[in-house]
Amino acid sequence: MTSPGPALAAVRLTRRFATGAGVTDVSLGIAPREIVALVGLNGAGKTTLMRLLLGMLRPTEGTAVLLGQTLAKIPQRTWSNIGHAIETSPGYPDLTVRRNLEISARLRGVRARQAAISVVVDEFDIGGYLSQNVRTLSMGNRQRAGLAAALVHDPRVIVLDEPTNALDPSGVIRLRESLLRRSADGAAILVSSHHLDEVARFADRILVMNRGRLIGELPPHTPELEHVLFETLRSDDAERGL
Repeated sequence: MTSPGPALAAVRLTRRFATGAGVTDVSLGIAPREIVALVGLNGAGKTTLMRLLLGMLRPTEGTAVLLGQTLAKIPQRTWSNIGHAIETSPGYPDLTVRRNLEISARLRGVRARQAAISVVVDEFDIGGYLSQNVRTLSMGNRQRAGLAAALVHDPRVIVLDEPTNALDPSGVIRLRESLLRRSADGAAILVSSHHLDEVARFADRILVMNRGRLIGELPPHTPELEHVLFETLRSDDAERGL
């Protein structure tokens, strides 16, 4: 039996900026039921890569592929299978949490909207905040509400940029359990993070990014993972003469 191809892929993606920062010749593939963590220092290009994969930025060279189709050829309905939170939590700050979830579900064509909303409300423990405007929430609860909105439609591809930011330990555990459940149900998941100890708990692979390039992969259960990461970054800088 032939194994399915990647649900999310980059094929030699490059994006150059006038400042010189960006992404250079990045290729990767994430299969259904796989969680991949993307790690690196600030400015490594993680967010830029995620934006390229989702069509938020146009590449200078290369191609992004979602669910077997290049971005230029993806029909509108396919986007209802994508869930993402990039840089800031999605949502309308002057609307209630409930209204944000309803809008997110409606835009993605969810039919049983109230049932879907109930699932993510329980998943992220935000039932006590449904009637509050997003703007009035703490940073942590705003993050929970944003993640719930990004995942309310059970997407087949999930891309999350630093999703544990502002979350308390309970929120981090809830997010971890959510991603593991969704992966088991068939989703392909890409998560960027600064928290190596956390991503090592749930990622199948950890990709290392430095100065716009993918430079290696670390097994999640590597002993002294943080030390190995920084040695990997240092060695890459030394090879480039930096």
